[in-house]
Amino acid sequence: MPIPKKPIRIVVIDDHVIVRAGLRMLIENHEGLTVVGEAGTRIDALAVTEKEQPDIILLDLDIGGESGLDFLRELLGVAPQARVLVLTGVRDAEAHRRAVHLGAIGLVLKDKAAEVLIRAIEKVHAGEVWLDRSLTASVLSEMSKASETRKNDPEAEKIGSLTTREREIVGLVCEGLKNKQIGDRLFISEATVRNHLTSILSKLGVTDRLELALYSYRQHLAKPPS
Repeated sequence: MPIPKKPIRIVVIDDHVIVRAGLRMLIENHEGLTVVGEAGTRIDALAVTEKEQPDIILLDLDIGGESGLDFLRELLGVAPQARVLVLTGVRDAEAHRRAVHLGAIGLVLKDKAAEVLIRAIEKVHAGEVWLDRSLTASVLSEMSKASETRKNDPEAEKIGSLTTREREIVGLVCEGLKNKQIGDRLFISEATVRNHLTSILSKLGVTDRLELALYSYRQHLAKPPS
């Protein structure tokens, strides 16, 4: 008899009680997802996140006069294994870019269909980056502008330093594959994948898989998600 999968445990952070109630109903209507806590303030958010140690933190950026950006890193500090998925009505490319650099692994706009949010939760839990087209475009646009200010940045030289194997791994990271899956695909050990990733991050001057994915989309090393 197969062992049932553990549900994805989610904390919802939004300052509107009705919104939190609606999100709880939506999320728990899907098998394998459960809301283990909710909060409407920074203090409550940190407390419930530390207590519950969720898999996913669903974070609004506008928390009753506070910005979720101001304590996003604190949330990850009290629950290091959690992944932050920003759910926001804020259409501000700079805020989206900041959320990504502060540690969010996905962003969903509140005007998207409910099914988009559910899929985003599942993908982010699996370790994949979730940015829909409009958000990807805005974040990449901001990153491109920042890059243009660094006229002497030798991007071509950085990319040219990648080996063929490293380019393969970059592509698979951008597909959302984890280290073990990459190793299985390329018939190499997980440790070897980690070593290659360390080299790739160093050569390209990025700090993690999310920055690597965004860099790769901007530099046309990989295609953005459709």
